Amino acid sequence: MARGPDPWQPLDWALAGPDGTFGNGFDDPEGAYRVLYASSQRLGCYLETLARFRVDPTLYAELAEITGEDDFTQFGHVPPEWAETRMLGSATHYGSYADIYGGEWIAILRRDLAVGCVQLGIAELNAGVLRQSGLRKLTQRASRLVYNSAFDGIRYLSRYGHNICNWALFEPFKINPRGATPLDLCDPDLQEALAIHRLQLGT
Repeated sequence: MARGPDPWQPLDWALAGPDGTFGNGFDDPEGAYRVLYASSQRLGCYLETLARFRVDPTLYAELAEITGEDDFTQFGHVPPEWAETRMLGSATHYGSYADIYGGEWIAILRRDLAVGCVQLGIAELNAGVLRQSGLRKLTQRASRLVYNSAFDGIRYLSRYGHNICNWALFEPFKINPRGATPLDLCDPDLQEALAIHRLQLGT
């Protein structure tokens, strides 16, 4: 899922941040290749892209401490332009993809990213650490290691549910696009993702 008219068009390098990345988990820390993020399930696309609109957990904690009848809670709202400007694309992919949460790759990362882990204050590298949000410097280094090992991308399970299989596709992208469609606001996968994240679509 991405902005139309072509959801498989990578972001222009001009939009990269000062660090040379686009701020995503498996971006290249050296700024040499771009990454497309995809999911095997539509639900996964919605869960990943809507997560930014979730209410901060601190707010939920503060609301829970308020005494009295809980007759109203304002959930997060997704602005209408979010849906208006995005499309769902489908494609087939080919090539080789690293399962970095698998035991073999965890051992490789633990060895080859040891210096980076020490710099980031990570005492033990494991799958749980890799799935934590806020450790982009670590996962971006893992991306570069996978890229240097001649893989075409990374297969990984979503932190929003291990039944969701996601992909980080490295440039040059080994995909065959099969079409794109506007978002359907009645899509049951969209409605499920909104419910999981406790969000509402703005009007």
